[in-house]
Amino acid sequence: MRVVMISKALVVGAYQRKLEELARLPDIELTAIVPPAWRDRRSHVVLERAHIHGYTLIVAPLRFTGQYHLHFYPTLGRLLRQLRPDIVHMDEEPYNLATWHALRLAEAVAAAGLFFTWQNLNRRYPWPFRAFEKANYRRAAHVIAGNATAVEVLRAKGYRGPVTVIPQFGVDPEIFRPALADEKTTTTFRIGYAGGLIPEKGVDVLLRACAGLPTAGWRLRLLGDGPERSRLAGLAETLGIREQVDFLGHRPSTQIPALYRDFDVLVLPSVSRPNWVEQFGRVLIEAMASGVPVIGSTCGEIPNVIGDAGLIFPEGDVQALTAALARLIDAAALRRELAERGRARVLARFTQAQVAAATHAVYRTILAQKASTQSVAGQAAGD
Repeated sequence: MRVVMISKALVVGAYQRKLEELARLPDIELTAIVPPAWRDRRSHVVLERAHIHGYTLIVAPLRFTGQYHLHFYPTLGRLLRQLRPDIVHMDEEPYNLATWHALRLAEAVAAAGLFFTWQNLNRRYPWPFRAFEKANYRRAAHVIAGNATAVEVLRAKGYRGPVTVIPQFGVDPEIFRPALADEKTTTTFRIGYAGGLIPEKGVDVLLRACAGLPTAGWRLRLLGDGPERSRLAGLAETLGIREQVDFLGHRPSTQIPALYRDFDVLVLPSVSRPNWVEQFGRVLIEAMASGVPVIGSTCGEIPNVIGDAGLIFPEGDVQALTAALARLIDAAALRRELAERGRARVLARFTQAQVAAATHAVYRTILAQKASTQSVAGQAAGD
């Protein structure tokens, strides 16, 4: 089978491991089409060529970078006519122009199309995005949803085709691995956060929670960037903890595993908004694979990702988060237990190899259905 995957997320080198795992599976000729870079309110990521073996990587121009709903690939039609794929896998939400454009072009070259969705809120979009969504529901041969709630949203909005729940990306447990004894650089308790410095991620809740801890013995490391950075630095100053907070900024994905291994706990304190709740929380599985205990809020999908492998606190509850952090600071045995549970949970559910195998199974299902439909049509024509 010839598969073309189109994904702006694949500018991140760590995510490319899924494609290497896919390419190792039988009967697949895989091509990835990616932009040269992606810029949004959190960061500017230039394509990282970290894991590019076993498949073809094509860098295509992108129009309207940073515009989630309006970006598209102007040369995609020509590329698909050259590649003649059996399947076009559009790694985007159904209400985006890029998805509508790609599935329309897939249809033009007689390829089956599918899209990916994280959307776990039933939102009504204005024209033309509502029209894109409806058209993509009709055209898609299959849908991959990142969480179970996204399936409910698809059904509520009228999609009646096949859908499979698979995370967009897993983690490579050989890259995201626990620290060795000599890799810990300090005895100070290091509290980590990774992600955008944007309001819905609740980093202000984390700062306020840390301010409630004893003044000595801990350090907060914020990995990521975004428009909230100056405000959060000012808040840390007001809370009297600025000297204990490190703003690490955006880092290449290849540096992230080592940074995780230096954390004693990772916190994802996301806070729901009317138009957003946490859709997965990928940083959780990266930390868990790295043998780092995790604490997450009750926002969206976070409790389902963590399961019994970490601590959960009510979103926005500063005192509850302070209590959870204090509990881990004082309980080395609990930290070890949660680290072991987290690593085991990732190995059981969230590796790149598992995500690739599940995705490959979807491709085979699509082609089997396509062959069946063509056979029925051929029989009807012969009658």
